[in-house]
Amino acid sequence: PGARPPPAPALLSSGQIKSDKQQPGGVIYSIKGPGVDEEPLGIFSIDKFSGKVFLNAMLDREENDRFRLKAFALDLGGVTLEDPTDLEIIVVDQNDNRPLFRQDVFTGHVVEGAEPGTCVMTVEATDADDPETDNAALRFSILEQGAGGMFSINATTGEICTARPGLDREEPWVGPCAADMSGDGLTTTATAVIYLEDINDNAPEFTKEEFSMEVEEQAAGLEVGRVLVHDKDLAGSPNWLAKFTILEGDPEGAFAIHTDPYTNDGVLSVAKPLDHEVRDRFQLTVSVQNQQPLEPGAPGSPRALATVQVRVRDVNEAPVFRENPRRVSVPEGAPPGTPVTTYTASDPDTRQLQTLTYALLYDPAGWLQLDPHSGTVRTKRELRHPSAFLQGGWYIALVLARDDAEPPLSATGTLSIEILEVNDHAPLLQPPAGVVCGRPGRGGSLLLGATDDDRPPHGAPFHFQLSPQHPQLARNWSITRFNVTHAVLAVLVELPEGLYSLPLLLRDSGTPPREQQQLLNVSVCPCGRDGTCEDGVLAAATAGVGITLEALLVILGSSTLLLRE
Repeated sequence: PGARPPPAPALLSSGQIKSDKQQPGGVIYSIKGPGVDEEPLGIFSIDKFSGKVFLNAMLDREENDRFRLKAFALDLGGVTLEDPTDLEIIVVDQNDNRPLFRQDVFTGHVVEGAEPGTCVMTVEATDADDPETDNAALRFSILEQGAGGMFSINATTGEICTARPGLDREEPWVGPCAADMSGDGLTTTATAVIYLEDINDNAPEFTKEEFSMEVEEQAAGLEVGRVLVHDKDLAGSPNWLAKFTILEGDPEGAFAIHTDPYTNDGVLSVAKPLDHEVRDRFQLTVSVQNQQPLEPGAPGSPRALATVQVRVRDVNEAPVFRENPRRVSVPEGAPPGTPVTTYTASDPDTRQLQTLTYALLYDPAGWLQLDPHSGTVRTKRELRHPSAFLQGGWYIALVLARDDAEPPLSATGTLSIEILEVNDHAPLLQPPAGVVCGRPGRGGSLLLGATDDDRPPHGAPFHFQLSPQHPQLARNWSITRFNVTHAVLAVLVELPEGLYSLPLLLRDSGTPPREQQQLLNVSVCPCGRDGTCEDGVLAAATAGVGITLEALLVILGSSTLLLRE
């Protein structure tokens, strides 16, 4: 139930075969071939007595446009009366197929402002009906497009071209249609998307003639504000992107302007720190143009210039030590209360009434005192060489300057104080005693040394001499220089053994030089055969005293031999 019944057999036009070999009623007819006993089966049949051919099923020319059969004539006994006859059945086309576009959406490109007659694309369609008939004769037309009818289509070829001048990127695209029967039959539609390639035919315009902004002083790299523009060209393209230039009002280059690539705004920023006390407002003239030049003939913008008013807002600024570090010098051992320097800062906020105060932030030896109002630095106690708080003869302190704003700001200054070396120490004899053999020449000499607590150039070379107050000493003793820190005491005449106290005068090379008379206790011992003190005598006499020159030379000689080995 509900199934469509097969069509009743229909007699084909001119669909009857006859044999002239026999009287009617004496012939039996049959057919064979595609549509009968070959696929597709059962489409045709024949009345075996009359020879009429019947159609038993619906035909589709698009599947089979003709059938080639064989017809046979037999007598009643089944004997072939004549050779088989070719029977060709041609399926006549009906307009039962709509045209079909090769694709649902066609795309094309054309430059904005293209001249009329510029071809953009060709839309193509097909029709399954007989191409030799009007059933497949296609005609193209445009069903709809944007205002202005800017496009036309070739009815025969389907080629779409510009129809009028003034093609603008902002206009919509078109929708083509295809119809068979030369335009009067079945129809179908598609979409033709035409991309209008933008040209720079619109200059950017500022949205207003004047912009106002403000920024805090001393802020570098900070965004001040934005100037807004409008451009009708394709957003994001070089024809749309703006380029800004500061023409006037910024001779020092305090500002910079660049383009935000997403919004096309001009972003004004601070390139150099601003100072409210020097200049509290700027009036800038800014121009705008595209990154790409305008097309020839495109109108310029009446709003290509804008004024930008920038007010510099005053803020509290930290004090500044103009000389940082401050280097001064103080003599070693300066008494407490000695002025060192007055170390002050300046406040950039000249238009604000502020007071600066000072404090010692770092004073490792507790050596200094600072007036909190004047910034005057004085010594609080003596400081001498050597000291763990000195670095290469320099004492480092930090001074803090603070204003009284709310909140207060501060700055730190470095105070480097050179402690000048003073020659306040005379050299000291080291050691103060020694042993010599009492015979001149061999064994009769002693190496003398000295130390000085002062640093160069107030120390060595040292000068050794017998006390000028006792000239008689020069009869028995002599002193000669050995090096910058040592001298040699020698016996001039043979002396009896015993203890001798020799007053010596030692002087350093400082400015002015310091000298001091000191006693040298010399033990004169009996001489052995080799010019040294006899065994046992030297050991007892030299306990806790210096070394003879001969002993020193022996030690040095042994060291040399060891080095050579």
